[in-house]
Amino acid sequence: MLNRLQWVAVIIGSGLVLDIAPVGAEPNATTTMPPVLQVRDLPRLFEASRSESSVTVKHWLSQQPAEVALPIRVIDVKLNPTQQGLEVILQTETGQALQATRREEGNSLVVTVANAVLALSNGQAFEAEKPAEGIDRVTVTQADATTIQVSIAGVSELPIAQIVPGQGLVLAVTPEAAGEEEEITVTGEQDGYRVPNSSALTRTNTPLRDIPQSIQVIPQEVLRDQRADVPTALRNAPSVRNAAPSGFDSPRILVRGFFSSPALDGLVSRIFNGAGANFGPDLTGIERIEVLQGPNSVLFGSLSPGGTINYVTKRPLSEPYYFAEVNLGSFSFYRGEVDLSGPLDSDKRLLYRLNASYRDQGSFLDSNRTRNFVVAPVITAKLGENTDFSVEAVYKNLFIDRVPMGLPAVGTVLSNPNGKIRRSLNVNEGSLNLSQVRVTSNLNHRFSENWSLNTTFRYDGTDIEGFAILPGALRGDNRTLPRFFSDNASQYREYKLSTNVVGKFSTGSIRHELLFGVDLARNSFIATPAGNRTVPSIDVFNPIFGQSLGPLTPTPGTDITNNELGILVQDRITLADNLKLLVSGRFDTFSQSGDFDSPTASQSGNAFSPRVGIVYQPIQPISLYASFSRSFEPNIGLSFARDPFQPSRGTQYEVGVKADLNSRLSTTLALYDITRSNVLTADPVNADFSVQTGEQRSRGVELSLAGEILPGWKVFAGYAYNDSRITQSNVAAEVGKRFQRTGPHAASLWTTYEMQKGDLQGLGFGLGLFYVSDRAGDNANTFELPSYLTTDAAIFYKKDRFRAAINVRNLFDVDYFEGSFNRNRVFYGAPFTVEGTISWTF
Repeated sequence: MLNRLQWVAVIIGSGLVLDIAPVGAEPNATTTMPPVLQVRDLPRLFEASRSESSVTVKHWLSQQPAEVALPIRVIDVKLNPTQQGLEVILQTETGQALQATRREEGNSLVVTVANAVLALSNGQAFEAEKPAEGIDRVTVTQADATTIQVSIAGVSELPIAQIVPGQGLVLAVTPEAAGEEEEITVTGEQDGYRVPNSSALTRTNTPLRDIPQSIQVIPQEVLRDQRADVPTALRNAPSVRNAAPSGFDSPRILVRGFFSSPALDGLVSRIFNGAGANFGPDLTGIERIEVLQGPNSVLFGSLSPGGTINYVTKRPLSEPYYFAEVNLGSFSFYRGEVDLSGPLDSDKRLLYRLNASYRDQGSFLDSNRTRNFVVAPVITAKLGENTDFSVEAVYKNLFIDRVPMGLPAVGTVLSNPNGKIRRSLNVNEGSLNLSQVRVTSNLNHRFSENWSLNTTFRYDGTDIEGFAILPGALRGDNRTLPRFFSDNASQYREYKLSTNVVGKFSTGSIRHELLFGVDLARNSFIATPAGNRTVPSIDVFNPIFGQSLGPLTPTPGTDITNNELGILVQDRITLADNLKLLVSGRFDTFSQSGDFDSPTASQSGNAFSPRVGIVYQPIQPISLYASFSRSFEPNIGLSFARDPFQPSRGTQYEVGVKADLNSRLSTTLALYDITRSNVLTADPVNADFSVQTGEQRSRGVELSLAGEILPGWKVFAGYAYNDSRITQSNVAAEVGKRFQRTGPHAASLWTTYEMQKGDLQGLGFGLGLFYVSDRAGDNANTFELPSYLTTDAAIFYKKDRFRAAINVRNLFDVDYFEGSFNRNRVFYGAPFTVEGTISWTF
């Protein structure tokens, strides 16, 4: 059936050419190979002689101006039927090259042409219905003041594309046989509020609509429009809570009520409770953030059942790209960033990307200041027609003076007879200096059209120095605050090796995508022998800082090493075009030597984590799904009987629906029920020991919406209801209570509108609303953090390669609480802040 597009080639020279063919189209009879790319040399409008159209590319480029100051005029759009499908031509006035990017939206391929204006003779946009078999519609419109948008919609499936511009990005596509799903390799930037594909949950590039699990992707454009850093970006996912204050060294993430270790490019970081995935607030080098909700042990090994945050890094581009940005804001905020990419050789077999930033910012808290430097180079090499290799490095240096450690609940959340403790009080007088080096190598080899191998190795080393002064329990006078010394001298080392073999085959009419993976990991934590000091108490209503600390008392060090081995088998089964099954299982074995209380302790264990999911599509834009999955986390320690603890187990049932409301807008609704068993709880007979009779349950509903409602009007929104309860515990006061830091409701809305016509083209506005309901302050629910609603706003202007923006957070200066660690450590949220941004793309 010719109901899918086999390939689309976009060639930009003296215009823009898109060659489109439905799947199953016969190769050109005059060729001996199946057509993959058709390059046409279009004559210039006013110089159409045969001799001029046949000059070499090098000679032609030498005649072009070095820069184009004004947008390029596209004066004609032509559709030429071919044996393979259709050829779409965007013809320019003077034969100048065009810059193009692409993205997928449902059944449509969208090509965005930068620095161009549509100047057709009729003064209108271009539209053609059913211009070729398998192609439903082609439209060419003016997206904004200097951007043309070409949309090519397939009859029932997404077109497969390869864009080969003279300047811009290259999008390589591997066409496959009729009836099989496409696999797309993106070597450029994806734009838009809606991301259609992900590889994190299957380790293969898979449409989100075909994955039986709730996934929310926060794309680059949302991060840019919000001028987001790590803490502010996570507000866009209502099922995610950052338990740490925004001025902390790293987030402490809960997903669906459970603490989680984040991942980077599909590899989970165990460093510092997962903080190693992204230390510091900056998102330098990060392309997007994926919220993978529900148990993911089948892919990542030991992990909590709530979900995982996966940071996806930026990859090298095949065409020159240069970006620079400067930010200034409230509380002496200064930041600069560069993003450079392009080829290192004329054949474009060696590509690079360099992201770097420096941030220096103050805070509304006393003497709290952060300095963060990040540099992240990447090099990719095409070693052969079927082999690619890349090396990525990251260096971070994070210095935080007086890291916020929180304030007592009495005087902040709860009333205090002496009054309210001021928002800006910071009781910590210590500092933290963190350095991180991460190196990742990746080898990808294609044995054939259907079989491939991918292997990734990562080294991560983090060193932390400094100390902190922590608040204790407020004394009976409700104003004297004891404080305690905490040494931060420690080293973290992590080594990971992940190898996957992927094969595609059929058994009769049933198609399979089989994955076999092996993961090896070792991580270690070394706390160097340091010491303890006595710290003077302070009056929270009249603090005196700078008092002398007590003498140093030596303390022993800690040395803990963990080893992990995981074996994964997964089969993505296509029973019919509208019925798909995902079956996977993973076996893990782990060992740990050393512990915080016993350097000689050792323990080992194993676990099996299955996942089964089904997707049914009654009509192509609608996916109904259901899934069952399990997870595990080691419980290191011994019972009173000296028996090692078994891993805690998470079990989830999830059902949902995913819908493409149109080619630009999608939504997901999910319902889930998670039970976590083998939870450690107090031994009722033997004090100071634990038993594994605890149980926790999390139930909820999630709704998300992302995309473009109308031309220029974009939205990214979500709502989550979560009921997280302690169902079994030997601490009677905890049974039936909510998990600490969790609340029933959370919602977010971010929307922007950009002027599409007239003198104000390029001018845009953004509005954000972020709501969090009341949350349990501790597991016994002895106090609550009140609900809050904050408002963000933005105004921006884009013209050619220039962009300027002003972002405002907490527009109405709401006095609220971000979170708490316990009754002694409650965190205020930031007040009204303003940030200005100027950026250039060269």
